Amino acid sequence: MLRVFYSLDCVDNVFFVPDSKPMLRNGETGDWIGTFEGHKGAVWSCCLDSNAYRAATGSADFSAKIWDAITGEVLHSFEHKHIVRACAFSEDTNFLLTGGVEKALRIYDLNRLDAPPREVDKSPGSVRTVTWLHSDQTILSSCTDMGGVRLWDVRTGSVVRTLETKSSVTSAEVSQDGRYITTADGFSVKFWDANHFGLVKSYNMPCTVESASLEPKYGFKFVAAGEDMWIRVFDFHTGEEIACNKGHHGPVHCVRFAPVGETYASGSEDGTIRIWQTGSLTNDDSEPVSDNGSTGRVKVAADEVSRKIEGFHIAEEGKVREKEEGEST
Repeated sequence: MLRVFYSLDCVDNVFFVPDSKPMLRNGETGDWIGTFEGHKGAVWSCCLDSNAYRAATGSADFSAKIWDAITGEVLHSFEHKHIVRACAFSEDTNFLLTGGVEKALRIYDLNRLDAPPREVDKSPGSVRTVTWLHSDQTILSSCTDMGGVRLWDVRTGSVVRTLETKSSVTSAEVSQDGRYITTADGFSVKFWDANHFGLVKSYNMPCTVESASLEPKYGFKFVAAGEDMWIRVFDFHTGEEIACNKGHHGPVHCVRFAPVGETYASGSEDGTIRIWQTGSLTNDDSEPVSDNGSTGRVKVAADEVSRKIEGFHIAEEGKVREKEEGEST
């Protein structure tokens, strides 16, 4: 099964994994920047540090690697005892967090690459997602075989809180302003208070969702996608569906907004990543805004790019439809 992942850094570059060779592309044009060669197994996770100088990957070859994002050179390989499913740079870029089938969370000091990692308490299940919170004082993790998001105190290495969910959490994102944790589990997208950890909102979705992302600038919208291959845009305050993007031909495993919120990306099992325009970011207009400023269907003038670059597509006219009254989902 082809798995595609990506992350957007501060300059909107897209980092994604079509196989064992992660690629870096320009997030605005789709132009190829580089391919990272060195893994011997499928790459399950990838990320860029906040400066986009280094990249990290976690692989089925039982390793996590640090790369020079400018030259593509492998800077270091951290060996594990099983598949590495998730990796994340700390906010200050000094540490790398990994997790996977070993049921272990490890923190590597990137200033001392040969030093042994710090291990927190044993995870109760195979690790699916990891991320940092509270200026690197807290770690979030979820498991593939059980519900809930666990919050770990980095200082003590122990779980201090669990955000309860019925299904396993396949996506966990901390909002850009640090206010919310967005999770996707089963048929549900949930928003949690990132400081007090209470459940703020929970919305039922039309299908099993794999990933969800909150618009970073105003937080008025969020996107969610999963098994039915459509990327839906919702109103954060009401949960009302605003738009539905059609174009993928396989389940969508990852969606994320660009840092400024003007576009969002979707990575699918069909081997493509698509970039979609967000439309109006205000809370007054629900219709997308096209390139010339008029409302209506989203249009991105990048047909040549979408035809030329395998595995990367910019949304074309006709790929986005507005939900019509009474239309079934």
